[in-house]
Amino acid sequence: MEMLKRPRRLRGSEVLRKMVRETRMDKASLIYPMFVKEGSGIIEEIPTMPGQFRYSVDTQGEILSRLQDAGVKNVMFFGIPDHKDEVGSGAYDPEGIVQKALRQAKKDFPEMYLITDVCMCEYTSHGHCGVLCGHDVDNDRTLELLAKTALSHVEAGADMVAPSDMMDGRVRAIREMLDANGHYTAPIMSYAVKYASGFYGPFRDAAGSAPSFGDRKSYQMDFHNSREGIKEALMDVEEGADIIMVKPAMAYQDMITRVRDAVNVPVAAYSVSGEYAMVKAGVSLGYIEEDRIISEMAVGVYRSGADIYLTYFAPEIARLMDEGRIG
Repeated sequence: MEMLKRPRRLRGSEVLRKMVRETRMDKASLIYPMFVKEGSGIIEEIPTMPGQFRYSVDTQGEILSRLQDAGVKNVMFFGIPDHKDEVGSGAYDPEGIVQKALRQAKKDFPEMYLITDVCMCEYTSHGHCGVLCGHDVDNDRTLELLAKTALSHVEAGADMVAPSDMMDGRVRAIREMLDANGHYTAPIMSYAVKYASGFYGPFRDAAGSAPSFGDRKSYQMDFHNSREGIKEALMDVEEGADIIMVKPAMAYQDMITRVRDAVNVPVAAYSVSGEYAMVKAGVSLGYIEEDRIISEMAVGVYRSGADIYLTYFAPEIARLMDEGRIG
């Protein structure tokens, strides 16, 4: 049998396979999400996310140093306050936990790029992502508080802000607030395509942000929808978003591709807590090989079109790149 086309020719050696690799990855595109909380001397493992910890400001240097040594220089802060109230005042308090963590990180790790999650859910007594009117989140009243939060983060040292609340108009409100205060160069990474997902369960345990009643389906997206995600992404770009995020990542790679085709800004994808927890659970039972699964998950996201990857496995992925197993 005569065959002129043999795809296996380009799979014959490791050197050749790397030469013709279609998907390229770099540590510079990794963002590590981390949790900071009030107190001192805290390095507290998160039960639903083995290997992930909550840190106080005085101990956060341990993880930041480890990340920097691994070549991961981008982090996103999530704050866990001591005090919560109806309007989430800890989110925009100049002495709030994220603001204090930013100032210390800027002092100790000036080469790190600091990003902040901008939302109300960790700070409200009811656990919803905005101000309530009865049992509904008041979209327009929430915008001012989100903008104040973003401004307080930038003034404390944030290099970028990332609104995750899914209120209509929040990107414009934040952009106008930042610009009005002279912060024209501070980028916004919008959680534009954020689904109401069961993959967030461990995060809500980690951040203490579960809603006290109801759910978030009136503001986060229905996971049956894809065209709606494109609408959200295009609206946020129009309002001034510099980067568009898809969240979660693993079950929504079709949306990463569709968003990549629709927008002319960088696309990020967030591999969320449930994805992390499933890998850890499978590894603990001996069902899967951790490094291989981490590698396939990461490459799948980049192959789908993401430019930026937010993941709790960032240090491990950096190591796998160093070892030449991915990248």
